[in-house]
Amino acid sequence: FNFSAINNLGADAAKGEHLLLLNNDIEITTPGFVRELLSYSQQPGVGAVGAKLLYPDGTIQHAGVIVGINGTAGHSHKGLDAKNGGDLNRLVTTQNYSAVTGAALMVKAELYHELGGLNETDFAVAFNDVDFCMRIRDMGWQVLFTPYAECYHYESKSRGSDKKGEKKERFEGERNRLKGRFGDSLLRDPFYNPNLTLDMEDFSESRVLPKYDEV
Repeated sequence: FNFSAINNLGADAAKGEHLLLLNNDIEITTPGFVRELLSYSQQPGVGAVGAKLLYPDGTIQHAGVIVGINGTAGHSHKGLDAKNGGDLNRLVTTQNYSAVTGAALMVKAELYHELGGLNETDFAVAFNDVDFCMRIRDMGWQVLFTPYAECYHYESKSRGSDKKGEKKERFEGERNRLKGRFGDSLLRDPFYNPNLTLDMEDFSESRVLPKYDEV
């Protein structure tokens, strides 16, 4: 299983000006889902747009990606009830993030191909979306999250989890490659308050105060 290769194959065959990367375990619940993503993707300067993903129990699976969480990246507000507005109403506000999940991501086709698509070699399954979005931002493009394109994500329903055996080893390898590629920049998310924790995804206050030159 190579998620990056699957999407790159689809992108090569697609004819449209915008691409929607969409997992096969997604259930779209928002009328106008594609239109909502496209309304931002077609704007100048916007490189990638992500949707709000819910677990089947109605809690948040993804509402933007914060880099630096647990040393690599984590999903904003993960596990919070979807009816909650989130920290400073971030769950009901379209905004910039460092990355969004590739499970439901829209991008300009021209930009996708310019970047060479998702990295099939280093990030076959995990962190390919984070790597992709970081490369988008390095080129000066914005990455946005909109809460008004909502769907359910039956995460890993078709292929299982990455918590045991070879899959766990592969996951750890991809995790280490992401850290090796972006280094300390992963720990300085410009869209996340440095006073908040990097140990959890709940926007709680950090127990370690940042240095003044890092704020």
